[in-house]
Amino acid sequence: MRKIILMMSVSLEGFFEGPEGQIDWHLVDDELHGYFNERLSAMGAFLHGRRTYELMADVWPTADADPANAGPTAEFAGIWRDMPKFVFSRTLERADWNTTVVRDVDPDAINELKARPGGDMAIGGADLAESFMRHDLIDEYHLCIHPVLIGKGRPLFPVADARVGLRLVETRTFGNGVLLVRYARR
Repeated sequence: MRKIILMMSVSLEGFFEGPEGQIDWHLVDDELHGYFNERLSAMGAFLHGRRTYELMADVWPTADADPANAGPTAEFAGIWRDMPKFVFSRTLERADWNTTVVRDVDPDAINELKARPGGDMAIGGADLAESFMRHDLIDEYHLCIHPVLIGKGRPLFPVADARVGLRLVETRTFGNGVLLVRYARR
């Protein structure tokens, strides 16, 4: 059965974005972007919330056509464009680039999706991740901890009603000081 993997960048305090939605503190260099491309190109699908999908759709469909984007950035444009995507939204009427619009996070439907053949699925977007966590649907957590304190912002993890036991699978330090910690459910 394929897994659902939450892949997010956070500040040292655990914020995924600043108070105004800023992510300009992310330290994504070619090494880190190459790691993301390697992991994400092996996925079977991307699971996005509406806001994350719209942010991605504003940049990635044509990013490789811009001569200023080379290397891992241009490579990711093709990965994103070609990857099957599911966008969870009650308001989005349609979506392009190999995307299926899903209205609700239905645990039975998600488990059916997990049972299909193919690679693991990467979830993006804190609101969607929160909903998947509430339904106990996330199998692995891949967090890139950036060496920065942003002071305030939006935490990745909401207050939860239940404890989730995890086991450490991998750690890796990148040259720019970003620390990858990868945890799987026990």
